Amino acid sequence: MLQGIHVQLMIGPTIPAPVPGPIIDALERIEVTHRDQGRSGFSLAFRVEGNAPAGVAAAALAASPLFSVFNRIILTIIINGMPHAPMDGIITSQDLEPGGQPGSLLLTLTGEDISLMLDREEKSVEHPGLDETLIAYRIIGSYPEYGLIPAVFPPVFIDPPLPTERIPVQQTTDLRYLQALAARHAYVCYITPGPAPFTNTCYWGPPIRAGIPQPALSVNMGTHSNVDSISFQHNALEAEMVSGRVQDRTTNQVFPVQTFASTRIPLASLPDWAIHRRHIRSTRLRQQGLNFPQAMARAQAETDRSMDRVVTASGEVDTVRYGSLLSPRGLVGLRGAGALHDGLYYVSQVTHTITRGSCKQRFLLAREGLGTTIPVVRT
Repeated sequence: MLQGIHVQLMIGPTIPAPVPGPIIDALERIEVTHRDQGRSGFSLAFRVEGNAPAGVAAAALAASPLFSVFNRIILTIIINGMPHAPMDGIITSQDLEPGGQPGSLLLTLTGEDISLMLDREEKSVEHPGLDETLIAYRIIGSYPEYGLIPAVFPPVFIDPPLPTERIPVQQTTDLRYLQALAARHAYVCYITPGPAPFTNTCYWGPPIRAGIPQPALSVNMGTHSNVDSISFQHNALEAEMVSGRVQDRTTNQVFPVQTFASTRIPLASLPDWAIHRRHIRSTRLRQQGLNFPQAMARAQAETDRSMDRVVTASGEVDTVRYGSLLSPRGLVGLRGAGALHDGLYYVSQVTHTITRGSCKQRFLLAREGLGTTIPVVRT
């Protein structure tokens, strides 16, 4: 089995190809950041050292067509024989910094994931007869060159628009429109590499708070610890309830609208909405032109979204000791931090930093309150 951490890199227009060995040898630092909201990004730093003749090689490296902006890169990291694909993205900038010695330079490529290509053109498009779910399928399916595979989950409430009543109109980029549609239901929209090479999955649905958690992050456990540092924040001002009244556009009757709790799958046994209920901020629903089920869905989405980051944990984990890449947008267990902070968390952001001889991961975890809902975590 291939032990340790190894890197494979492919670059090229649309369909990237493996880069030559000397380019991999010049790769000094990799940084990849994944977020559950907004686009993910990467940074690749290449360093060339040498005497004056090496300046020719340095210039050739900087001028290589492989490093042209808007080229596509696919990065694969192999940890103890297990491949991980943290990034399929687009180069957006090239920074060149001459070194202090003749012929030396630092070339840094930065870019963003494939969702960048869904955010390049503002459009005016009508979607007659299509609800949010079908619109998501339609937009995602229009990017076959990036191997986009839709993973679309219908919301609880679907309101198919009758063309005689209303027609959904898009007045922005495809990515922003998908995110706006997702926000109506407290959903998220993002793109991840895979499941097969040269393909990407566009997820449009609720934050993933179910399934098998990733191996636990361990703190204060001696030789079993894999977390270098961690800190917690409990923000009691995050949570909010929504109330108001709406005049149903189909019946013209006025209905009260009120939310009482988060409908997310619980990760905390002491959620703020239950423990500090009388102190929870109350906001008004001010959207009009909706029917009653739509208004309730929008109000509940605001409440669910406000509960997601009441308690957060940020820190750094050593990849070698952890034994894998920590994946964002899913669950992970935490142990050794005490009864109030142990348990399951949603991974909202991860930054992988790889240099020769080192691989670190900075993370941001979140949930709706304190206390664990499970007796043990997966190790």
